[in-house]
This record gives sequence, structure tokens and C-alpha cells, in this order.
Amino acid sequence: MDIVSLRLFISAAERLNISAAGRSLGMAPAVASGRLAKLEHELGAELLHRTTRKVSLSQDGEAFLPYAREIVAQSEAGRAALGLNSAGPSGTLRFAAPSSFAQLHLMPLLPDFHAKYPQITLDLRLSDTRFDLIEGSFDLALRSAPLEDSSLRGRKLADDRRILCAAPDYLNRCGTPETPDDLAGHMFLAWADLAPRRLVHADGRRAVLDPARMDCRTILDDGTSQRVAAVAGAGLSVNSLWNVAHELSAGRLVPVLPGWQLEAASVLWLIYPRSNVLTPKVRCFMDFLLKRLSGPLAAANRLS
Repeated sequence: MDIVSLRLFISAAERLNISAAGRSLGMAPAVASGRLAKLEHELGAELLHRTTRKVSLSQDGEAFLPYAREIVAQSEAGRAALGLNSAGPSGTLRFAAPSSFAQLHLMPLLPDFHAKYPQITLDLRLSDTRFDLIEGSFDLALRSAPLEDSSLRGRKLADDRRILCAAPDYLNRCGTPETPDDLAGHMFLAWADLAPRRLVHADGRRAVLDPARMDCRTILDDGTSQRVAAVAGAGLSVNSLWNVAHELSAGRLVPVLPGWQLEAASVLWLIYPRSNVLTPKVRCFMDFLLKRLSGPLAAANRLS
């Protein structure tokens, strides 16, 4: 299949606009429509539904889209291996990441990345709700979890150490817990599943942080909101150190039960589907994030 036509289909599927997809590849609208029609004829399937008002992805088009992206990725990787991509990495990179992490650590890096790689477009999907990497046809994603899915590969970006903390104002009003048993009855900014979390002391003692024994009037699934609510004095909060490092340094938040920490060892992974070729655009973005973020995140994990 013609790689240019596949690129055109991918762009049209993402934009839902054939004329705009054609212009992005230097084609007149009529030429773009003709190429897509030829591709559909070769495949024996309608990839895009067209009306006078809009373009939409057909069921066959939705099924074919991940394969089209993979074929284009394979082509890019092959050309790079032969030294044919002399202009540097290019194309659209679909990246999924937690919104709270992106706001703090990714957005400030965008100018530097685009200056270094002007031919790469970043299609960022940002939410603290996890995306399905394969079904969403993402090139890369940031996740905080053990890498257990055998269909994925990954590179470690940093440890994701969690800390129990609160605003000084809250502790002045409600008291400072000295032991895990003292957490009972305290206001707690809870996570959605309300599951207990295990705590371990530096000397090896173990305990449980159980939201059921605390006053959970607010349940959050967004890290930024968790941090802001904690600073406002709404209760005790469990946060990743990368999320609250500035607040801890400034004294807006303070550690609670500093001798204890959550037992689960979370890790920030840059992951991608095992079936995907690691294309130049993905490789350079991964290397860029590792170079720019590994050090600051490691420093954040030494706080508290």
C-alpha cells in the first residue's frame, strides 16, 4: 500500500476533515479525495463516511486505523535505519499521561522540545483516568504502576514515592497524628476505590491506612485537585512527591507520620505496545523526557 495514502487516511481520521488532511500533506482537496477513494478501492472497504456536512470514521476505518499507523511507523523506522530520514524525526506522536503530572512537568518543557524537534506534532491526551494504550492507538504513555501487562514494553522514568501530608492550618485545627492509630476520625481526601493502603515504618513495623476509619467527605480522582484541596486545609492527603514537592519546600504542606511511608513501590513508566516499532519520533521523545525529568523527579523523591 502507498505510504502517502496511508498518511493521508490517518490524518483524515484524526482531523475528520479530508481537505485539511490533504493540505497538511501538500495536496489539493480533490487530489486528497481521489487518493482516499483509491485506497478504499484497493482495500475493498469504506474507511470514511462522507456527507455534505461532515466526515466520520467507519467501522472498517476504525478497525484499520491502528494497522495503518503501524505500517507508517514501520516505514519510518526502516528509513531511519537506512539513514534516509536526514531531516530528523517527524510526524504526529500520540502520548497519554496523567493531567496532574503533565501540568507540572510536561507543559513547561514543550517550547524546548518543539525547538529541538520542529517536525514532530504532539497529540497529548491528558487525564488522571487511565487510557487503554492499544485500543486508543497511542504511541506512548506515562503510567504509575507495576508493568504487568505482557502486551506492553516500557522504560522507567522515576520512582513514584507517595507521602501522607496536610496543611499546617489543618493540623493546627485538628491535631497532628503521631501514630497510624491516630488517623481515625481525621478528615481524609480519599481516592475513588476507598481501599486500605499498607504503611511501613523505617524500623520495619507495619500498619494500615484505612479510609473507612477516617472522615471521607471528599473523594477525588485528580492529582491537581488533591494537592489544591490539601493546601486549602481540607484534610489529610496521600500525594506523589512529584505532585507536592514545591508545597513541601514552601511549607504549604508538611509530612504526616514522617517515619512511615506507603508500602507499595510505584514507578513512573514510559510504556508502548510491544508490537510497535520504536520509531524515531517515539525514541527521541522518550530520551528527551528521561534526560529532562529523571533528575528533578529523583530530587523530589528525596524530600520529606
